[in-house]
Amino acid sequence: MTQTHRTAPVPPIVVRRPLGTGGRRVTAHGRILGLAHSDADVVALLRGAELPDAELLLDDGSFMAWQGGHAHHYEAA
Repeated sequence: MTQTHRTAPVPPIVVRRPLGTGGRRVTAHGRILGLAHSDADVVALLRGAELPDAELLLDDGSFMAWQGGHAHHYEAA
């Protein structure tokens, strides 16, 4: 019997791990929106992508995924 592994769907907005120079790449539906150095930058990028209520999405796990680092942390380790 073969076992299949189901993975949870990735939310449409992804904030990737901090880069070596600081900042995190933000993507929406696979499209790169830009580099964020703060929550305000993420909100600005999301608003630029015409996502309503961008500031409310930051902690909504159904819309946002913070990958490779803690949420709201932008400095490289």
